[in-house]
Amino acid sequence: MSKDFKNDGQPILFPEDDDTVVEAEVETDTGGSGNGPRQFAPLPALPDGDEVPIAMYAERAYLEYAISVVKGRALPDVCDGQKPVQRRILYAMRQMGLTSTSKHVKSARVVGDVLGKYHPHGDSSAYEAMVRLAQSFSLRYPLVDGQGNFGTRDGDNAAAMRYTETRLTPLAELLLAEIDMGTVDFVPNYDGAFQEPSMLPARLPMVLLNGASGIAVGMATEIPSHNLKEVAEAAVQLVRDPEIKDKALLDCIKGPDFPSGGQIISSKQDLRDSYMSGRGSIKMRARWNVEELARGQWQVVVYELPHGVSTKKVLEEIDELTNPKVKANKKSLSADQTANKQILLSVLDAVTDESDKSQAVRLVFQPKSSRLSEDDLMNVLLAHTSLESSTPLNLTMIGLDGRPQQKSLAMILREWVAFRLHTVRRRTAHRLDQVNDRLHILAGRMVVFLNLDEVIKLIRESDEPKPALIARFDLSDRQAEDILEIRLRQLARMEGIRIEKEIKALEKEGKELSRLLAKDSALREQVASEIDADAAAFGDARRTLIKESQRAVLVAQIIDDPITVIISKKFWARTRQGHDLDLSNLNFKDGDGLLTKFECRTTDNLIIICDNGRVCSVAATQLPSGKGDGVPLTTLIEVASGAKIIHVLCYKPEQALLIATSAGYGFTCTAADMIGRTKAGKQFITVDKEAILAPVPYTAGPHTIIASVSAAGRLLVFLLADMKHLSGGGKGVIIMGLAEGDTLAATQVIYQPELKVIGMVGSKEQQVKLTGAGLQEYFGARARGGKNLPMKMKPVRID
Repeated sequence: MSKDFKNDGQPILFPEDDDTVVEAEVETDTGGSGNGPRQFAPLPALPDGDEVPIAMYAERAYLEYAISVVKGRALPDVCDGQKPVQRRILYAMRQMGLTSTSKHVKSARVVGDVLGKYHPHGDSSAYEAMVRLAQSFSLRYPLVDGQGNFGTRDGDNAAAMRYTETRLTPLAELLLAEIDMGTVDFVPNYDGAFQEPSMLPARLPMVLLNGASGIAVGMATEIPSHNLKEVAEAAVQLVRDPEIKDKALLDCIKGPDFPSGGQIISSKQDLRDSYMSGRGSIKMRARWNVEELARGQWQVVVYELPHGVSTKKVLEEIDELTNPKVKANKKSLSADQTANKQILLSVLDAVTDESDKSQAVRLVFQPKSSRLSEDDLMNVLLAHTSLESSTPLNLTMIGLDGRPQQKSLAMILREWVAFRLHTVRRRTAHRLDQVNDRLHILAGRMVVFLNLDEVIKLIRESDEPKPALIARFDLSDRQAEDILEIRLRQLARMEGIRIEKEIKALEKEGKELSRLLAKDSALREQVASEIDADAAAFGDARRTLIKESQRAVLVAQIIDDPITVIISKKFWARTRQGHDLDLSNLNFKDGDGLLTKFECRTTDNLIIICDNGRVCSVAATQLPSGKGDGVPLTTLIEVASGAKIIHVLCYKPEQALLIATSAGYGFTCTAADMIGRTKAGKQFITVDKEAILAPVPYTAGPHTIIASVSAAGRLLVFLLADMKHLSGGGKGVIIMGLAEGDTLAATQVIYQPELKVIGMVGSKEQQVKLTGAGLQEYFGARARGGKNLPMKMKPVRID
């Protein structure tokens, strides 16, 4: 049977049994954005008969599994903030008498009682759930008082359940305090041998105080913990003023309050947006101070970490950065690995974990030099480690209607307040029934004291005293039965006086209880005062600092030094410090030799062109330096299958380039246009089977001209201004019209009216020099066929 009660004027079905809302678990997203309410359709009915289509059977079986996971395992309830296993653990411990003042008992006893009576699952899952309830670094307000090794925030497991001992904490007792006051319904356990509460009568919004984390089927939850005083303040305001605006509630709750402390650097508006939608991300940062040492030295001491981050994790991240490993299927460290190592080692000398029992977190960072500033060191650490990280916020839980839903913070508070008012109303009605029942019994006893001699005589002389008492004094059956059970010593005169006092006290209490039930404002004030009292008893100061700050962003600082890049014929690359180097004593692998060199800076990039038209870029700092053979460029970029490297360039980003293909097409661009962001580069030059000529650097001017010569010995000269600039690359425009079977052999940018065409005549190299009027006759419009050279040759290049 279910109870109906009001929440802001709307009726809400409060299920007493997990089976009440069978259809609550099949998810169909109707919101579109993923942040709206989730609606759940009923399970499909199976057809009659012995045979069922396997698709229908599989669908129903999966949905039943989904229901079990969502309601019975992964998501907490808005009412008491507990998952079923946690609720059963706490109730079992209460039934075992494990109060906060009792002696600790072995965890194995508790787990055995939980499994045997309420939770027929694996002992490890039940024990792990109980361990988490005892971990002060996992829960803001632990509900189990553990004795022994219950794990560490570094991920160390708890000792076996036969070694640890537990009992309830005072706050857990508060959570269970009203369990026998008619506040919640009890349901049969899995075999019907025992009764267990369908919900715990939480006096505080535990779902916000301790939060929760879980993964269900098709949904997940990540509820952060909050400060008890702040949540209680918001709840009290809502109890007293049901029409209060959501904004006023958010003014009470400043943000999450994690057990590990730390600092929230998200803006106030970001936190509000997350609370309003029920989903978001909380940016966090460690807290630290600077300790001054002797002789001007100093060190940074981190004493609080972001939620979910351990000292072990931070140390592992630093070790990975300072001692990087070559990734699978790679022959050398990546550019990012090398750069990150250099950056970190340039500011950090050592890190030590000095955490102990007296100080849960104490990470000491020693700078490379005392001349560094605190900001220099911390900016690097924050940017590269989990000292600054984000934790998700996803307020998904089982609501009052028994359905899982992603809720806003205000919706959670409103539903919990509705639950609490309903609980207190039931508690009050239950107590009123007890008071009236006791007054009824005491009224019968007063009859005895007012007619003591007659009552005794009637009992002594009657064969059936009970019906005689009922008939003579107009008593009820219960009153008559109670009178017959009275002992003689209870007939003393003092007992009558005590009964009169008790009746007066009960009548006064009954009037107050009736007033609470009759007047909603009185009930609300009672609930508000109880919340205030509990907050005063169990509230504490906020641990997590909320101070908005920008996320640390590290801009890589590369020293601008002169270097010489050396490229071999097989496209191996290396660097040497400085310019004007004597490279005559360079060593190469067998069959390899020097192809070219570039005198550039450490801030420059190599541009690599493949025969399929893709271009890639490699930072000069990625190349190894020293006396080795270097590394193949193919290990630094991703070359498509069947493709090969044909050109390597090294220019400043603003350098203008002329791109041409043997098919006679081309365009202009800058070196910056050819720099890609990925190892695979980008498709930049559109080619089919034609070859890509070596790009020609140039400086544009009003009289700058392009000279192009074909393999058949035809020369065309035209103005550079006639070329098309394509910053995104492509096929370009026709540079020179070519006869069938002819190809573009070379192209060059010239600034004076003179050039030399070098070519082969037989096996000898010859040249044709053209100047002034001799060169003028080859001028024409772009895309023309040009004229034959005065000497028949096979052109190779233009100087």
